[in-house]
Amino acid sequence: MGRKLHTTRSWEFLGLEDNGVIHSSSIWKKARFGEDTIIANLDTGVWPESKSFSDEKMGPIPSKWKGICQNDADPGFHCNRKLIGARYFNKGYAAAAGPLSPSLNSPRDKEGHGSHTLSTAGGNFVAGANVFGYGKGTAKGGSPKACVAAYKVCWPPVAKNACFDADILAAFDFVIHDGVDVLSVSLGGDHVPFFNDSLAIGSFHAVKHGIVVVYSAGNSGPNDGTVLNLAPWQITVGASTMDRQFPSYVVLGNKMRFKGESISSKALLKNKFFPIISAADAKTSNSSAGDGLLCKAGTLDPKKVDNAISPMVLLSSLTSILQAPFMAAFSSKGPNTITPEILKPDITAPGLSVIAAYTEAQGPTNEDFDERRVLFNLVSGTSMSCPHVSGIVGLLKTLYPKWSPAAIKSAIMTTATTQDNINEPITNTSYKKATPFDYGAGHVQPNRAIDPGLVYDITVNDYLNFLCALGYNETQITLFSEHNHTCPKPIFSLVNFNYPSITVPKLNNSIAVTRTVKNVGSPGTYSARVQNPTGVAITVKPERLKFEKVGEEKTFKVTMKVEEEEAKKVRDYYVFGQLTWSDGKHNVRSPIVVKTI
Repeated sequence: MGRKLHTTRSWEFLGLEDNGVIHSSSIWKKARFGEDTIIANLDTGVWPESKSFSDEKMGPIPSKWKGICQNDADPGFHCNRKLIGARYFNKGYAAAAGPLSPSLNSPRDKEGHGSHTLSTAGGNFVAGANVFGYGKGTAKGGSPKACVAAYKVCWPPVAKNACFDADILAAFDFVIHDGVDVLSVSLGGDHVPFFNDSLAIGSFHAVKHGIVVVYSAGNSGPNDGTVLNLAPWQITVGASTMDRQFPSYVVLGNKMRFKGESISSKALLKNKFFPIISAADAKTSNSSAGDGLLCKAGTLDPKKVDNAISPMVLLSSLTSILQAPFMAAFSSKGPNTITPEILKPDITAPGLSVIAAYTEAQGPTNEDFDERRVLFNLVSGTSMSCPHVSGIVGLLKTLYPKWSPAAIKSAIMTTATTQDNINEPITNTSYKKATPFDYGAGHVQPNRAIDPGLVYDITVNDYLNFLCALGYNETQITLFSEHNHTCPKPIFSLVNFNYPSITVPKLNNSIAVTRTVKNVGSPGTYSARVQNPTGVAITVKPERLKFEKVGEEKTFKVTMKVEEEEAKKVRDYYVFGQLTWSDGKHNVRSPIVVKTI
């Protein structure tokens, strides 16, 4: 089966710095910028010469590292104390593509995607980074002092697939062997059961070894049910905006001005007027209307567009980008089509116009005719939001090396926000209020994730019991467990899986859902506060939870009851609420998603 790739201001927008000043309250300071953590990605490789992978001011390579720099066929490829390892996996690709050129036996990134995502997660500080003069500033990853490693599993597409299961699973084995702490995976496949999903199987084995695995949600929004990477042991990330834009103006001869965004060189067009022509009128006779309207290479008649502007004009009613975040239209949405009891995506993070390192083997458009080369590129996609969360996970790994992947995930989810930077509800690009199907628990808040108060923890055994609840047989479960697992009797309900969000996809009359929280903060008493979904009355018992020590666990029950008259208005539709546990200092918030039937 094939997989496809899903394709600087963001850290300041996320509160880690303020005009370049890093305050003592920043997670960067508290987590030592991700020191001692190893972040890797499965992607298109890495461009090792990028300054984002310089080992300037880096410490020694962590003693736990057991990886290599696989440069036997590419002696010009070098690792260092920052980029501590790189491997390539292409046997699955070769089985589909046929004999490979020796130049493909290298972890070198010739597409740019892998360098961009890896530097977003853990790139070093690079002053003066920009794209054609735009967005100039200091580029850095979420964990700028973490060590990084690249596992190249994606290649030039064959039959539209670029990343193959055999290579992905082989890479997971080495990620586990080599000592990686955080794995960033900005790719995805189809909606298939977990036992047929290499990304789900591989990441399960990684989580068993304490590795936190972060995935992109996909770029098939805004349609419902399009979100990918649906397993509960994965952190799945949607994409939203940040408060930066690159404004550009089209000025007509009648002095009318239209504001848009562009990073094209202003000097080329300054004080010049060109005729404007519709791409539909300029396409060649053998090009489709759709390709012509997108101005794809080779689809326009050179005689018709010579010395003319033939733009693609997109008309939409976007919120002011300075009011942020709002959800990207392309960001894939819930509900989860495999296990609707598990809310996906889990979280959202910046994924539009992200500036990060790039390859010098191709131009910024990745088109053959583009002979330009850039050190940094501006790219959008859930591929870009995923490594933002990976970088934040790296910081939490430095702070809490013994926390489970589920505890780290819970800390990120329960401290997220559903408000934008002017304290209005996060919206989508149609001005409509976004929902947990857009953003999961909300927009990531790194500085709050340091001290979540309580976490919803999940063990490997819990995940195996989750597979039991799906009805998987012994052979299917062995793909994940590698040994026999005895399923509990009776099988528990999926709605009771100890996830940081609560989803009931079929509520008929009433149901009681259980959850368990673990104290990871100071002693205190937490009180429950509920925002009811439309047509559903919720009670929580007990209403207060008292914790006296770190590691103490308490179980509570959430009872949902249909309010018939109100529920009639929303029958067979999902409705949304939230549960917050608060001790006056911490607010541990979980989204509630319900569909009454």
